[in-house]
Amino acid sequence: MSMIRDLRAAVRPALRRSNTPYSSYDSTRDPSTSSAVVDCAVYRDGRRLECESPQTPREAMLRVREGGGFVWIGLHEPTEEEFAGIAGEFGLHPLAVEDAVHAHQRPKLERYDDTLFTVFKTVHYVEHDELTATSEVVETGEVMCFTGRDFVITVRHGGKGSLRALRFGLEKDTELLSKGPSAVLHAIADHVVDGYIAVVAAVQDDIDEVEIDVFSAPSKGRQRGSDAGRIYQLKREVLEFKRAVSPLLRPMQLLSERPMRLIDPDIQKYFRDVADHLARVQEEVIGFDELLNSILQANLAQATVAQNEDMRKITSWAAIIAVPTAVCGVYGMNFNYMPELQWKYGYPMVLTAIIGICFTIHRTLKRNGWL
Repeated sequence: MSMIRDLRAAVRPALRRSNTPYSSYDSTRDPSTSSAVVDCAVYRDGRRLECESPQTPREAMLRVREGGGFVWIGLHEPTEEEFAGIAGEFGLHPLAVEDAVHAHQRPKLERYDDTLFTVFKTVHYVEHDELTATSEVVETGEVMCFTGRDFVITVRHGGKGSLRALRFGLEKDTELLSKGPSAVLHAIADHVVDGYIAVVAAVQDDIDEVEIDVFSAPSKGRQRGSDAGRIYQLKREVLEFKRAVSPLLRPMQLLSERPMRLIDPDIQKYFRDVADHLARVQEEVIGFDELLNSILQANLAQATVAQNEDMRKITSWAAIIAVPTAVCGVYGMNFNYMPELQWKYGYPMVLTAIIGICFTIHRTLKRNGWL
């Protein structure tokens, strides 16, 4: 039962130590070589079989067929030519191979004969000092996993989402790794969903920041309604996050509920935990989308209110200015016979009347909240 107790230690805390030394595995392909294979190893009874020199996928598969175990091959952004040999050696279906090479796939689970093909979208939070209308909040990548009876092939796309710590953590738990390729598939799924949970917490902070800015008093240099660009950009990033999370829920439920020959029964029950965590993440992301809709509507409503206030002020001052404009317009018509033109106190009386009327209008409008 130690496998059950130590499962989380193998695929969560221990896997997050990015500074763990492990010379035989690199997180990305070496640009100086023509090979997309970043690691290729044979595992037997939960232990990695060491070899004197780096082995090719074909050599590793021969060792498996001779002595048992399974091979785990990791690739990073392979081309069609680089993946063709591996696909032929392991009998991978052409449609799955095409998806793995070209990437940009929707998260899914497909079965081709005796091979499971699983697509995961990895999500990485992009750190930024200040959220702007052009800030990138989440960065997505992809991990494709071919799972067979005696092999696991992972194909990774994107600069983030390295499986280095994951592999190292699994190699420390021989009992778990002895369960075969299904243990690796579960560890990858759990690793990806753990990444979602971390991104959810970071995105929540950004949404809280925007919400505070929208509903707080406008500061100097910032007007109400000026946060629409930031809100819309954050909503776009949340939508990208949602596209990575929502389609994966059904595959995880299938792996946890439907018996499969390629999935060890002892491992299958742990997919339920992954599906549960993923369901909670999905609820959070859907909540983010709805909350951002509300914040955006509130922001636009504030902008409308601010515009109405400005129009009321402009209208009020226009009404005040209309008084001297009208009086001066009448007396500027230059008729010979007009009231009070020859009166000594005519000019002071008109000025007094103008000031009095303007003052009365100003007091009335201010009392009613228009000024």
